[in-house]
Amino acid sequence: MVSKKTPSRFQPGTRSYTMSRIRGTETSIERQVRSYLFSRGLRFRKNDKRYPGHPDVVLPKWRAMVFVNGCFWHMHQGCAKFSLPKSNVEFWTTKLTRNRLRDQEQGDKLKAMGWRVFTVWECELDARHAQETLQKLYEAITADGHSNEGVKDEQIERQTTRG
Repeated sequence: MVSKKTPSRFQPGTRSYTMSRIRGTETSIERQVRSYLFSRGLRFRKNDKRYPGHPDVVLPKWRAMVFVNGCFWHMHQGCAKFSLPKSNVEFWTTKLTRNRLRDQEQGDKLKAMGWRVFTVWECELDARHAQETLQKLYEAITADGHSNEGVKDEQIERQTTRG
């Protein structure tokens, strides 16, 4: 059987190098979300490694965590920015499915710890939708009307585990 290999747009090694340059933190969409929340007076920690999934924004005062997900890397279903690559399909299907399952597991763990978990997708931060999306996020975070003012993370965790 003759393999039909489509010619690559890249020279050998270029694709690997290009993919390796994609950042996992400090992306433009993360900075956009953080900048908006900070401008609205919310204070937070970023990429806190103490929690499952290393949330992009941790707001202990509001018991909220925000994940800012790229549509491709986290398989945003029904999104125009997500499509499965046509080459090396088995690898990409496995990798992206694993990312999606891991996101769900980490979100479940955080909810079990008493955190409210929010996900903002890359496509929701395009020029047409960004302001509305960020406003809704802010309102959702501050929705309960009270914060855990002056209480540290460790104290909150102990309070939720006791009762």
